[in-house]
Amino acid sequence: MAATPNDATPDAPLKPLHGGPLALLTIAVAFSTFMEVLDMTIVNVAVPHIAGSLGVSPSEGTWTISSYALASAIMQPLTGWLARRFGEVKTFVGSVLLFVIFSMLCGLATSMPMLVIGRLLQGAGSGPMVALSLTLLLSNYPKEKQGIALALWAMTVVVAPIFGPILGGWLTDNFSWPWIFYINLPVGLAAAAVTWGLLRKRETKTFKAPIDMIGLALLVVGVGALQFMLDNGNDHDWFASPMILTLGLVALVCLTFLIVWELHAKHPVVDLSLFKQRNFTVGVVSLSLGMFAFFGINVVFPLWLQITLGYTATWAGLATAPVGVLAFLIAPVLGKNMHRLDLRAVVTFAFLVFAGTAYWFSTFDSSASFSALVIPRFVMGLAIPCFFIPLNQVYLSGLPVDQIASASGLSNFCRTIGSSVSTAVMVTLWQHRGESHHATLTEYVSPGHPATTGFVGQLTHGGLSHTQSLGLIDQLLTREALTLAVNDVFWACAILFVLLIPVLWFAKPPFGSAGGAVGH
Repeated sequence: MAATPNDATPDAPLKPLHGGPLALLTIAVAFSTFMEVLDMTIVNVAVPHIAGSLGVSPSEGTWTISSYALASAIMQPLTGWLARRFGEVKTFVGSVLLFVIFSMLCGLATSMPMLVIGRLLQGAGSGPMVALSLTLLLSNYPKEKQGIALALWAMTVVVAPIFGPILGGWLTDNFSWPWIFYINLPVGLAAAAVTWGLLRKRETKTFKAPIDMIGLALLVVGVGALQFMLDNGNDHDWFASPMILTLGLVALVCLTFLIVWELHAKHPVVDLSLFKQRNFTVGVVSLSLGMFAFFGINVVFPLWLQITLGYTATWAGLATAPVGVLAFLIAPVLGKNMHRLDLRAVVTFAFLVFAGTAYWFSTFDSSASFSALVIPRFVMGLAIPCFFIPLNQVYLSGLPVDQIASASGLSNFCRTIGSSVSTAVMVTLWQHRGESHHATLTEYVSPGHPATTGFVGQLTHGGLSHTQSLGLIDQLLTREALTLAVNDVFWACAILFVLLIPVLWFAKPPFGSAGGAVGH
């Protein structure tokens, strides 16, 4: 064992930061977290532009979303091991710098394979960043202010996915899509410099613990096969394809063996013993499945606006952004008052609001105005802080300090996998339901149908040929079919939110304050 704190004895904990240094650290860590989470969603509205620029379909363009989430998910469970091996500060700063370097590579990409590789490396570099940002804040904040630290951290996680689409849309329309990656350079370098300057002498103990290579290999192959299967299944008719079937079997076998192996490994790469804690299990399951539904809405909504309703990337971002107004206002108030509330009731309220607004979205047709679409997005903002902040408190409750990094890494892994799987599943579901609705609507368009004959006659008198008229009708049918399909997706998400409510109540109070939650 090699202990490496520089300004204290190994057993003497460092005093918390105060005043200016604490404020600077909060800003640096918050912007790092903001930047990493932002890149989960900033690409969403730029997918059609990226796909068109690189000559691929919009469904292939979503690989830029899922590849980032996949690599980040694989690295997140390694957070605890990396922090013990190299120190929390070095690992965090190194993660930020790698993220910046690979962001530049993404911006310089000239083909879809190059961009996907860049996104994979970017996600891998950023893997430990979010989990360690929470750990660094909690370890350097005074005990009595750790509730505020948790709230501030959660606010960045809450606000970043909201600002992502509008910032991505504005940059894409006014500059070009590579700029959604280039903006990480100044933010990342500044955050890394400030964090290193403040914390380089406050490094944590380091331990030369061996890495579980078998567990790591099973994790990489299993999650990689699963993600590749989800991304390509729709284009290859799913399990009718030998390749997709093989990928599914590989994922099933590797992930099953991973669970068995990690439960018995001396130095597991994924610390599954955390799931013995009831609150950790309930919190992570609720967070992951809730994120699955929430992220699905946020992926499909801007795609529908652009592909079906003809919105630009900027306007799609503007239609998405109002969800952040109430979230931004409520998050700090909720963070300061969590100790007075039953967190299960708070998250139940969040899921009911999510379900209600998802159902609200499922009632819109293709003629919905911008203002009509904005209102439910605004109302949805009520639920976002009530979802993220309490669940982080729930899964951390009762854990000792030395397990916070591992717990944060594992929970972020599950949350990211939920987001990644959601991207693939929701886009596939939207396309399949669109094809089904298109086939149904087509049955009502035939040469012998009076409405069809009359409409074609009007178009012909308007100067279109018969072939052009039929083409226009097909475009109208496609628009309506994809709108009905997106309604189905929103309806399914609403149901999932409702089904998650009973799961929450398996959590066992008391959840304690933030300080208590982390074992102080």
